[in-house]
Amino acid sequence: MVPTMIPPAAAPDFLTKAGWGDAAISPLAGDASFRRYFRVIRNGRQAVLMDAPPPHEDPRPFIAIAEHLRADGFTAPAILARDLDHGLVLIEDFGDLRIKEYLEAQPEQELAVYGRAVDLLADLHRRPPAQVPPYDRAVYQRETGLLTEWYCPAIGLDVDTDGYRAAWDAVLPMVERDDAPAVTVLRDYHAENIMLIDGQAAHGLGLLDFQDALVGHPAYDLVSLLQDARRDVPTAVEAAMIARYRDAAHPRGDFDAAYAVLGAQRNAKIIGIFTRLWKRDGKPRYLSFLPRMWGLLERDLAHPALAPVARWFDANIPADRRHAALEEFAEA
Repeated sequence: MVPTMIPPAAAPDFLTKAGWGDAAISPLAGDASFRRYFRVIRNGRQAVLMDAPPPHEDPRPFIAIAEHLRADGFTAPAILARDLDHGLVLIEDFGDLRIKEYLEAQPEQELAVYGRAVDLLADLHRRPPAQVPPYDRAVYQRETGLLTEWYCPAIGLDVDTDGYRAAWDAVLPMVERDDAPAVTVLRDYHAENIMLIDGQAAHGLGLLDFQDALVGHPAYDLVSLLQDARRDVPTAVEAAMIARYRDAAHPRGDFDAAYAVLGAQRNAKIIGIFTRLWKRDGKPRYLSFLPRMWGLLERDLAHPALAPVARWFDANIPADRRHAALEEFAEA
């Protein structure tokens, strides 16, 4: 069910207690979860009201990671007020200038802007990780399983799920056993979640949507940034930014293989999530992103490190059931 953008009933009392009584409240955004965001304006000040309704959402991880990032000198929203019982959080407003829209208007700035985002990652990866759970095999497998759980039934395919899991078990050790440092992985680090802001912001960027952070491999957020589900990042830009990260962070292990494995893992997960958003949550607009996701996944699967997974896809989801099938079931 698509959530309505009507402020929650508890919002006026919450805002009054926070010193924002009689503020104007206007819809700002919904997202792929149950969270909703509203802009509140009062006496020339503005902030963002996050509605993270229990039991579907819990704002405490967002608050904890925001405070961790800010303590390390990164620009995450300040927490202005909170009501955990109702899932309401008032946060600093970073404005409206996301990387995505900025680059739509000024594509010639792509290398410069992505360079700042890569530099921020390299900076983050030099800091001790947050106190959050690990990005371990159970999480990787649960996420990749979303593709066989949601996408395959949606297009009428009965696939070898045991073989799928075994194929991932064959390649995931590549990112678990190399000597890369464990870092804070924000998990949704991409052009719609990074704000361009003035002033003293670290790298001139503000961070959003990091409540699902885990501790994992440094290649993951780089993949999230450069293999973006919602915008095309030219392959030349992707290659230049991987090189920039290498120069800044000097990653250990087989970084190219890790990047491909985590790219395939993430893209398989997103195909499953976007299908679920359509089938379960009534959000068909996410289907429009699937051709991009299949293109990215196929490119990752071409890396030799992913040979077992690539063989499974060739045997279970042939090419004509990846792209052409979308038009058939999008109208169903």
